[in-house]
Amino acid sequence: MNSGVQNIVISLGAMQVARRIPFDDPEVLNYVRIGYVTSQVIIMGVYFFVSYKVRQKNDQTVLKYVDAQNPMSPDSGGLVTTTVRDYDLSETSKLLRAAYFGVAMMAFFHLYMKYTQPLFIQALMGLKNLYDAKPVAIHVLGKAAEGDLKRPFKTASMFGASAGPQTDAASIAEAEKKIGAKKED
Repeated sequence: MNSGVQNIVISLGAMQVARRIPFDDPEVLNYVRIGYVTSQVIIMGVYFFVSYKVRQKNDQTVLKYVDAQNPMSPDSGGLVTTTVRDYDLSETSKLLRAAYFGVAMMAFFHLYMKYTQPLFIQALMGLKNLYDAKPVAIHVLGKAAEGDLKRPFKTASMFGASAGPQTDAASIAEAEKKIGAKKED
């Protein structure tokens, strides 16, 4: 099953369970808060551990790919040359930023707007996203970096086809020609 579809199914299931939780009871609410904070500490701890493992391995294998063009930014895309270490660190950094943003949103929803159900749902979704994170699969779960885990990572689309960087030799050669042509001008 596609990861996006799994997220929807888990969210809907968690919403049904959350409806039955008596959030009016202060003791139950405190347990849900503790569960949410614990899940976020686990998530961030694992991401920091992945960063540590990446730095410890220090894989300096060169990684070349043509980044996908962003329709909102005409300057995006183009040839990217990096190392496996730097690529994994940047991907882990993106995951950490997403976790920080989620905590900030939950703080706003819970503290300011007084919503309680999202605490329960986001605790579950955060752990599911942690399990789906490709750097976690490689560096913590010990899966080989092949297939879906081959770098650069392709982003799965909910509609089937995965989008992402191009790694074929023809695309890389074409991007290198464009860079050479720009330098001559």
